Amino acid sequence: ALPILMSLRVGPDVFSSERALIEGDDTDLFFPPPGAGVAEPPKPKDVVADTIADLRARGLVYEGRLPPPKGGNLEDCEDREQTLFRSQQFGAAEARQMKKSDGSYTYFATDIAYHKSKFDRGFRNLIDVWGADHGGYVKRMQAAVKAVSDGKAALDVKLVQLVRLLRAGEPVKMSKRAGEFVTLREVVKEVGKDAVRFDMLYRKNDAVLDFDLAKVIEASRENPVFYVQYGHARGQSVFRNARAEVPDLPPSADARVQWLKGAPLDRLTDSGELSILKRLALYPRLVEAAAQAHEPHRVAFYLYELASEFHAQWTRGKDLPHLRFIMQNDPDITAARLALVQGIVTVLASGLALLGVEAPEEMR
Repeated sequence: ALPILMSLRVGPDVFSSERALIEGDDTDLFFPPPGAGVAEPPKPKDVVADTIADLRARGLVYEGRLPPPKGGNLEDCEDREQTLFRSQQFGAAEARQMKKSDGSYTYFATDIAYHKSKFDRGFRNLIDVWGADHGGYVKRMQAAVKAVSDGKAALDVKLVQLVRLLRAGEPVKMSKRAGEFVTLREVVKEVGKDAVRFDMLYRKNDAVLDFDLAKVIEASRENPVFYVQYGHARGQSVFRNARAEVPDLPPSADARVQWLKGAPLDRLTDSGELSILKRLALYPRLVEAAAQAHEPHRVAFYLYELASEFHAQWTRGKDLPHLRFIMQNDPDITAARLALVQGIVTVLASGLALLGVEAPEEMR
């Protein structure tokens, strides 16, 4: 699975082992990078037991009995003394079991120990990505993080829905029982990593994703990744065409930015141009807000809207010659509009890079 994830630019920095929480040292929860020397093997340590003991010392773990579940079968309820965590003290509904009847740890106990290890290593903003069927587990895990961090860490759980794979609007037939399914590797091979990444990010994480194998390779406005990448490529084509009229225009982006610094932007008075300028000005704040909210889809939406405005302005220039980006016999307005285009391609390239998607120079 790792090679295909790496090809999608989903590169895990570390791999954690649940077994290491019980059988290893808390500094050995993560496999060291290849070639890393270890002077002395760590002594075995039960991190889960230490976490339970720490919570018990603070009165947050106790031995008690759970009430029978509401509406459940009382015969299935195990009435016994159990090791319980006071989840309700941190906003969850009720106490939670830490050990099974055979003495082994519950998933909840190992999850608490894992999050405590993250806090102990200096992390304060914790983000988990779970399937939507684990929604009922969120409050109790957030309560546990509050407990082990004394309220100094926050857990943000992102619940993600399943992906429905389509082809031209029709569901792709898959069956677990028959062993018939489409792998991520096959999807990437068919449509490319950029289409997969952008389409996955072009919606909120809790929205169901209809991934249409035919639609994501269409060269149309209805395909967001194409439309945004085409916007960047179109901007680069404007610069290539401009050199016939402006031979001094540098080919490299950095040199071009410097060359365009003195462009008279006050010449940009058309409503379409002003609208694009306003949208460009929103970009830094948009990125900051997306980062704070942990919502990368905001960047994808923004890029699509910016590309749409750029394509619309380009089309207006075809119909209205006075709005073209390159104006013969008017070097000032040409410079101003080239500066506008430079702003567009710079922001499109920056946003695509944030999403892990390429910004092509040409598209054919």
